[in-house]
Amino acid sequence: MVGMRKTTILIFLIFCSLFSSDYVLGKGLEKQEPQKPEAKEELKKEEPKKQESKTPEVKKEPKFVGQFFDIRVPLENYYFIKSVLAVFGNKWGPPPKTPQEEEEYIWDQLLLSYEAFRRGITVEQEEVDKEITQVLNLGKAEFDWKSNKEAYEKWVQEKTGAPTALFENQIRHLLQIEKLRQQIMDSIKPAVSEQEARQEFIKEYNSLSVELVQFDKQKDAEDFYKKAKANQKFWDEEKNKRPNDFKRPGFVSTAFLMDIWKIPEDAIYKMMKMKIGEIHPSAPIHKGFGVFKVLEKRPADESGFAKVKKSYYEKIKRRKQYDGLNLWFKSLKEQAKIKIYEDAFAEETKKGGQEK
Repeated sequence: MVGMRKTTILIFLIFCSLFSSDYVLGKGLEKQEPQKPEAKEELKKEEPKKQESKTPEVKKEPKFVGQFFDIRVPLENYYFIKSVLAVFGNKWGPPPKTPQEEEEYIWDQLLLSYEAFRRGITVEQEEVDKEITQVLNLGKAEFDWKSNKEAYEKWVQEKTGAPTALFENQIRHLLQIEKLRQQIMDSIKPAVSEQEARQEFIKEYNSLSVELVQFDKQKDAEDFYKKAKANQKFWDEEKNKRPNDFKRPGFVSTAFLMDIWKIPEDAIYKMMKMKIGEIHPSAPIHKGFGVFKVLEKRPADESGFAKVKKSYYEKIKRRKQYDGLNLWFKSLKEQAKIKIYEDAFAEETKKGGQEK
């Protein structure tokens, strides 16, 4: 669970009464269907005197901010997801850094919530209670939240700026989405070969130390490589001139160099076969391009693979399931045809300005 940030968002408190303990986000969505004329006639015949003798109540029309699968999404649902992000952050990835990324996160969560509701995925109160206990323990709360409701309400108010009913439904939402993700991943049954498992083992147990010089442009990297191959002293001379451009990741696994430094796999394996002091040509890295000098290497001892083979099968299987989950969600978004009502947000902004 991501650590909570203290936030006070007035709009959440306005809508908090909507989020009772049995609230399900998917239920708030409304299919676009015209009202039946017969129903209107029946309403007029039922209570004619009551309508004439009393001032009719003005029913507040719900506001909608967009739609997917031709189902309109209420403004309250949108702000609810925004409150989840404000309190818990993005549980499944890096935090949104721009308004566009935040908007994408909110609509992704709205769509996932709808899909979870459509599939009948529910969260039991016992599961919510367990998660609340974990969150409070992480927050070093020194009270029993079930017996000391006053302390619990105060803690939630101080940490989130919201009542406990909203806080608990935020947790319920996150658990529901996690269940959906797990359901999709469990439905994906990827094949994993022994060769794949062995290669993964070798990547992690191969060790390699290189010194690399970093360039923004590929042509500059290629020119440097040619000069370094032609003159053995060139590398050290250039290093003395601009030491900040020369990096040593350390004596690390080849998996680290591939995953963190983004050095291509084929370049890594070529370097593992090179002699100490040899220079490898230009290759892409996490930022720009690099030219590499081999400093030290230690090949994996493949005799140990048999003992850990099963764990590598599971690791690759899990990775493929995550890839499958991402493909599934990409397809879901394409089918949903998300449409955002820009006018709805413009109206809210205008209204907010007038209220100030």
